[in-house]
Amino acid sequence: MKKVVSTLLLVSSFQLVFAQLTVAKETFTRRDSLQGGLRPERTSFDVQRYDLNIMINPEEKSIVGYNDIAFKVVTPTAKIQVDLFENLQVDSIVYNHKKLAFQREYLATFIAFPEKLNPGTEHSIRFYYSGKPVIAKKAPWDGGFVFSKDTAGKHWIAVACQGFGASSWFPVKDTQSDEPDFGTSVRVAVPNGLMNVSNGRFLGSKDLNNGYTRWDWEVKNPINTYDITINVADYVHIHDNHKGLDLDYYVLRANEEKARKHFEEVKPMMDCFQSKFGTYPFAEDGYKLVETPYLGMEHQSAVAYGNRYLKGYLGNDLSHTGVGLLFDFITIHESGHEWFGNSITSKDIADMWIHEGFTQYSEIVFVECQFGYEKAMQYANGLQQNVRGDSPIIGHYGVNKEGSGDMYPKGALLLNTLRHIVADDAKWWSMLLKYSETFKKQIITHQDVVDFFNKESGMELTPIFNQYLRYTEIPKLEFRKDKKGVAYRWVTNEKNFSMPVDVMIKGKKVRLNGTNDWKTVNSKVKSPQEIQPIKEHFYIRY
Repeated sequence: MKKVVSTLLLVSSFQLVFAQLTVAKETFTRRDSLQGGLRPERTSFDVQRYDLNIMINPEEKSIVGYNDIAFKVVTPTAKIQVDLFENLQVDSIVYNHKKLAFQREYLATFIAFPEKLNPGTEHSIRFYYSGKPVIAKKAPWDGGFVFSKDTAGKHWIAVACQGFGASSWFPVKDTQSDEPDFGTSVRVAVPNGLMNVSNGRFLGSKDLNNGYTRWDWEVKNPINTYDITINVADYVHIHDNHKGLDLDYYVLRANEEKARKHFEEVKPMMDCFQSKFGTYPFAEDGYKLVETPYLGMEHQSAVAYGNRYLKGYLGNDLSHTGVGLLFDFITIHESGHEWFGNSITSKDIADMWIHEGFTQYSEIVFVECQFGYEKAMQYANGLQQNVRGDSPIIGHYGVNKEGSGDMYPKGALLLNTLRHIVADDAKWWSMLLKYSETFKKQIITHQDVVDFFNKESGMELTPIFNQYLRYTEIPKLEFRKDKKGVAYRWVTNEKNFSMPVDVMIKGKKVRLNGTNDWKTVNSKVKSPQEIQPIKEHFYIRY
């Protein structure tokens, strides 16, 4: 990507970058259903742990190895679905020292057991595979492997697969609805002189005496399958600790000096996020930034960083206000995902706004922590220019289909609006903290979010969530003169809509409790021009 890009390209690319989601479409195939659906072959078992062991050949751009999949049976079954992209070879699947029969349909591998497995029992299969994984053409805007070289000509390899599918590079139950309850280990052998960095803690390395060294990592926590990652390069390791939390940075050798200075921003970020969202969710696994040949991704406890040690987004300001150049967008945004997306995960990709809306809002929160409320509102208001209004934010369920890229700015603006609807900052921050802690390390749905904020706010916010997330239009505040002065109402797609809004009238802040029906402001207001909604606090039209 060129450093200098047009505003249109910059906004468009941002709306796709951190999710690398599948191409928007309204017709769906059998493959979509196999990847996004929850049929008995998936719901009958609960993954307990993955233990991945592979070798990467950079010259051939190939991988070979296996994944041990431990699972508990939920409902009686003699067949389960494990996913692996069609271009990769299933070498064999072993259970109790015997090979199992299987059938492949697109990315789904349906595995047959010799007898029915009973609920509550625990089992493990070893899934051997090999081949050349899909190579991303422009990661992270699309999914797949990246085979690159650093400035010294050494191999630099990474993967990005959110939405595209973790099964693009290893066998896995490829759905956000199930995470391995007891963690994951990732063992990756690469040519001597290179290092692999994956999620969690480093367990050690082993020279295999064949020109390869294996690097072993382990995650103690549940983890989204799209977060499981590999990063191969001639890395330098920088270790730090902030108030008891391990901070580790793996950067290209040539960038060590600038990285030591640049990543100091992590410490105030951690102070801010932990004060607002609760303790860092994955302290057992530590926090890492890993330099990658693509822009960024929220890989749990191994956050991918490729922003070239610049402020903003590749040196540009997505808020168009100047405020976005006060911090490194990738560091802040992708780290915010540790709370929203990695800790709190949506069950279906259709609800990906739960990841992206809250995480873009975390940028606003960071700005407020560091630079004050006015700068935060300036930044939030600037994000309005990035909303395209092309399609609803909530996507289609069961077919691996996300909603509009507006889930980023519009989702964040919805939360900023909710804060000012609540109109009590102490209550708002308490709610946000409780939200993060209530659903910590859980898989949730859109309705869980709505129910939580309804209960904690003591307000009926459902119509507001619906209007912003299920329709392209935002609420429009209309005014007209009537016999008693000036009347107002909300124009919305959502029926029975109501939402308070703060306006300025003759220098004073006034709260209007609008509905779809006309209401009179008061007899002293003679003209709609006397009323000015506070646009920095409420994302509305008027």
